[in-house]
This record gives sequence, structure tokens and C-alpha cells, in this order.
Amino acid sequence: MDQKFKDQFDGLLEKYSDLLVGSQNEHQQEKVKLWSLYTHMAKTMPNLVRHWNSEYPEFKETMKTISTEVKEMNEKHREQNQKKD
Repeated sequence: MDQKFKDQFDGLLEKYSDLLVGSQNEHQQEKVKLWSLYTHMAKTMPNLVRHWNSEYPEFKETMKTISTEVKEMNEKHREQNQKKD
């Protein structure tokens, strides 16, 4: 993978985070990245994710927290955008 592609992908992630949660903050971007990848894994390989969650309950709890935070940030961002319209 070349640097140009990585930079472009990072830009895509930055824009996705901004549109999803209203923030380009690196910390928020990392949460969005983890949430989106985990969500994709859960949809494409649910047995793997179920197994992983049962093997590592602390991971499952942390992922639930991240998912809740992303959901709340998204809802807040959507509410703020609706007020602008």
C-alpha cells in the first residue's frame, strides 16, 4: 500500500467521521474507525464476533461503550444539523 492511498483513505475517514459525528478530532476518528470495522465484522462474520466477545468479555464491554458513544455523537450531530435547517 502506498502513502498516497493511505493519505487518501485517512482523508475519507476524516470526512466520514465529520459527517457521522460532526468531529474530525483524531480521538473521535479512532472510535468511528473501530466502530465501523467492528460493525462490518459482526455483519460478515457473526460467529467470529460472538466467539471473540465470549472469550474476551472486557473487550465486549469496551466495544459496547465505544458503540454507544458513536451513536450518541451521531444523534447529537443530527439534532444540531436539523436545527440549522
